[in-house]
Amino acid sequence: MYDFIIVGSGLFGAVFAERAAAAGKSCLVLERRGHIGGNIYTEEIEGINVHRYGAHIFHTSDTEVWEYINRFAEFNNYINSPVANFNGEIYNMPFNMNTFNKMWGVITPAQAAAKIDEGRSEIKGEPKNLEEQAISLVGRDIYERLVKGYTQKQWGRKCSELPPSIIRRLPVRFTYDNNYFDDRWQGIPFGGYTDIIRRMLGSTEIRLNVDFLEEREKYAAMAKSIIFTGAIDEYFDYCFGPLEYRSLRFETEIMDTANFQGVAVMNYTDAQTPYTRVIEHKHFEFGTQPKTVVSREYSLEWDVNVEPYYPINDEKNKHRYEQYRKLASKGNVYFCGRLGEYKYYDMDDTVRAALDKAKELL
Repeated sequence: MYDFIIVGSGLFGAVFAERAAAAGKSCLVLERRGHIGGNIYTEEIEGINVHRYGAHIFHTSDTEVWEYINRFAEFNNYINSPVANFNGEIYNMPFNMNTFNKMWGVITPAQAAAKIDEGRSEIKGEPKNLEEQAISLVGRDIYERLVKGYTQKQWGRKCSELPPSIIRRLPVRFTYDNNYFDDRWQGIPFGGYTDIIRRMLGSTEIRLNVDFLEEREKYAAMAKSIIFTGAIDEYFDYCFGPLEYRSLRFETEIMDTANFQGVAVMNYTDAQTPYTRVIEHKHFEFGTQPKTVVSREYSLEWDVNVEPYYPINDEKNKHRYEQYRKLASKGNVYFCGRLGEYKYYDMDDTVRAALDKAKELL
């Protein structure tokens, strides 16, 4: 009898397994995929650590989380400074003085603020959707070039049909600073993220290519408690209907050139380019390999047969999740992480949530 069966070997499951093992608890980790690491899994191609499921940059202002993650990896000094490509014109992200200078030729923060105020004045009252929210933040010029096309590709919906909350995460700065994050620490782990997961799991027993849900009675009888990091609606056989997500598809290519685009992340913000962004993985670790690996990222509608990525937190899905949450509140199964809680998590938020759950249960 195990103390815990942990379903999923992503960041939440690995952190919890490490804390449980440190507390002397016995654990079995079950992983549906053929590899550990969940969506932060990295694999080496041409000497480059490739982010198989999209770009992951670790960033945090949480001292405990930073000190904890550094027990399992050393981080480089990578600063996330993506650029936006609008029909061949390059703009800095996040929106900052470099962006405003390219857009309008302004030089001072006061000039930029005046242009933005002029553009945002067309929105009266509280923004009712993402389009109005974006215009109220940065005006129509930036919205049309750098927000609208990208966002509609990403979500598969018109901006006027999306909630305003989505765009509130986008930073706007009146400084010449291309650092996307405001956090105290950020970087990429030397050796890739898979090594972090491997070190966290240590000697914990792991079984790959195992679908817990196909043999749930067998495994449930083997443990006192279950940490379930899969989809909460799938666990309950979609009894209230499936929770909705956006999904992603990646086209990864090895190129016989040392430097394809000169930056790790390039967003394509026009409506015509079918993909949302291109990742050149070597730039995360300042690689000098003779070849490069790039991944084109396409946003997809989700159904139960494809990988869920981004929760669609509209009122319908919030209500549906609440039904599942109430159903899940009984018993010895704990629903955790992005899929278990139907919640967007950055990596540091995932680590914090796992540490807190470990403190609660161990």
